[in-house]
Amino acid sequence: MRENRSLRRALALTLASTLLWGVAHIWTGRTRTGLTLAAVWLTLLSAGVTVLGNAPTLPLRRLDVVVAAGAALAVAWVAVIVWSWLVIRPRRVRFGLPLLAVAGLCVLVAAPLGYASRLAYVSNEVVSSVFVADDPAPQVVTPVVDPWAGRERLNVLLVGADSAENRPGARTDSMTVASVDTRTGESVLFSLPRNLQNVPVDGFPPAALLNEVFQWGEDHGRSGADLLKSTVGDILGLDVDYYAMVDMRGFAQIINAMGGVTVKVPHDIVFGAYREGLIKAGTHHLNGTQALWFGRSRTDSDDYQRMGRQKCLLNAVAEQADPLKVLRGFERIADVTKRYVSTDIPRSLVPDLIDLAPKVKGADIKSLQFVPPLIRTGDPDWELIQEKVDEALGERTRPIAATPAAKPKADKPVDLDESCA
Repeated sequence: MRENRSLRRALALTLASTLLWGVAHIWTGRTRTGLTLAAVWLTLLSAGVTVLGNAPTLPLRRLDVVVAAGAALAVAWVAVIVWSWLVIRPRRVRFGLPLLAVAGLCVLVAAPLGYASRLAYVSNEVVSSVFVADDPAPQVVTPVVDPWAGRERLNVLLVGADSAENRPGARTDSMTVASVDTRTGESVLFSLPRNLQNVPVDGFPPAALLNEVFQWGEDHGRSGADLLKSTVGDILGLDVDYYAMVDMRGFAQIINAMGGVTVKVPHDIVFGAYREGLIKAGTHHLNGTQALWFGRSRTDSDDYQRMGRQKCLLNAVAEQADPLKVLRGFERIADVTKRYVSTDIPRSLVPDLIDLAPKVKGADIKSLQFVPPLIRTGDPDWELIQEKVDEALGERTRPIAATPAAKPKADKPVDLDESCA
């Protein structure tokens, strides 16, 4: 009976030492060691709470440090648990269930830290592979009150690129500028059709289409992404800060890694070169392949209907990409991202974008598509496009950027489309 009480006390003190380092040592008279362990633990806990409380995304700025720190903490914590058991265990207890209980405590502590370190490692690989390296000058990582330096809007060009085996290069068939209010997260999506002509680019063939600008720049010794970004900015009259381009081959894999996406299909959608696929009208949970065709099919429809479906799909993905889904498919999403996503967003801005994301998700997201009858794609009215952008952003007094001569203005107003119904 005495041995049972001693064993229960030893296990209880080991558990207490797991929650607060040093308890078992203090109980056995090793007061100095116990107090030292407790002080170290409280210091680590206080530091962690302070960092996460003041800047929840601060660890994302140094993911390599997070990986090392997580692994070191796991090893140290397990060592404290084992050490506590060794100093408190009854002498006659060697093996059996008590030892399994202590091992279980070690696993319970080490597994989450190991998983967190793994996520940090994978995240660090993604950030290093996809995002642009910052200025090599040393930077002091400190919490920033306004990471946007007074900039009221962030304009990011979102591009869906389509490449095929039967033609060289890539065509940017989906081009949308997301203009985000950095204070509230309220956003407006400006979508440009792929078949705009007379694009304001020096030397670019007038009959060529907007979706050919990227590859034309690459073929003429220029950065296709930079040229497309500046061209779209000139058309809209906006300063486009960054771009993010997804190869459509990877889009389906990202949707699958999320577990699919639910969308309202307005009417039957036929897809495939030989009409081999069909998505029936109604609300459906689509897998990656179905979502890809939902956004890209033009069979029995046109570019403008496709643009509307693409906008609906982007909204659905943004709304349904909850943290749990992303976490479950994190490594698959990370692998696809490294292979199929490119951007010029600097690495140092990633934590601030993560901070901004909940505001965007919780705020209004509106959209404006520059398609007929508002815009004639073969002979666009550039000034009208910029005026409509100003109206959407509430900036009616901003001067219009220099573009080709304006055409007669349309009298029909265009409402911001707020639904996918």
